[in-house]
Amino acid sequence: MSNSDGMNYAPKGKPSPVVKDGEFCIAVIALDHGHIYGMCNGLTEAGATLKMVYDPDPTKVESFLRAFPGTKGALSEEEILSDPEVKLVCGAAITSERCALGLRVMAAGKDYFTDKAPLTTLKQLEQAEEMVKQTGRKYMVYYSERIHVESAVFAEQLIAEGAIGEVIHMDGFGPHRIGNPSNRPDWFFEKVKYGGILCDIGSHQIEQFIYYCKVKDATVQYSEVGNYAHQDYPEFEDFGDAVLVGDNGATQHFRVDWFTPDGLSTWGDGRTFLIGTKGYIELRKYCNVGMKDGTQNHVFLVNEIGEQHFEVTGKVGYPYFGQLILDCMNRTEIAMTQEHAFKAAELCVKAEMQAIKVK
Repeated sequence: MSNSDGMNYAPKGKPSPVVKDGEFCIAVIALDHGHIYGMCNGLTEAGATLKMVYDPDPTKVESFLRAFPGTKGALSEEEILSDPEVKLVCGAAITSERCALGLRVMAAGKDYFTDKAPLTTLKQLEQAEEMVKQTGRKYMVYYSERIHVESAVFAEQLIAEGAIGEVIHMDGFGPHRIGNPSNRPDWFFEKVKYGGILCDIGSHQIEQFIYYCKVKDATVQYSEVGNYAHQDYPEFEDFGDAVLVGDNGATQHFRVDWFTPDGLSTWGDGRTFLIGTKGYIELRKYCNVGMKDGTQNHVFLVNEIGEQHFEVTGKVGYPYFGQLILDCMNRTEIAMTQEHAFKAAELCVKAEMQAIKVK
């Protein structure tokens, strides 16, 4: 797992199988983003059997097979889609191509688990919603900054216990390290393909807002984007922020950028602040700046009881993946509802569409 580059950040947890070996088979199509490794780590730790992988680039397939030995390299996408044993197809395609892949997967009678952002246009959203209605299949999304971060999972538990009362506001900060731009694929800098910064890494922030604040719908009050330091890539956005207001009155401000300095010990100092009617929570997800112990997943809770600090790495786990497997098997919606997955996608596209270009 690379801790210096968010594109290849793939958390590993403790195995916690919810099914027996071979009981729930998954496969992979499209290896364009490194998040696919985290997606598969989570599912295999929860007991899924990774049967096959396909990508037209054999080099990517070889790397994947080294990480997941025992997996078969498929000769085509159709080999996976026609396999009756495969119940869930995972994909990390180029962002603008994720919806089209999902449509093919669902049309083949399988559930779909895609990297974020799950789509880039409202037209794609309409197509995905219609296919879900037609097939009854799932179009699930790897919103990793909540579901695959133990401090974020612990915050869910604290909120459910009423530790800070009703959550009324969230501030989210999602800085990322770009590293050497020449090492990034060409599509990473083409807006029609990556969707813009608010659609891309902003999707994490918006998904957390509607989850933690129990929002069913929201309005983008304002959003803005800029390209401050990457003029060699004119379609790239290295900064963005937005304000949203939920249908229940909850509010959010978030900021995302590509300005993580080389001196930081990790790929991004991701932080979340949650304000409730009875207290507040701060999450320092990937590092605690200035502390040399290398620990992650710091949770700070302040309420009427007092001040508390928790470091929860290795103590909480990632329940989403086992829940997703069981949802696919039982046709339930415990891990994430389809409505929630699509609403986060809709709002991040709208934030990007409305954004004022400030630089």
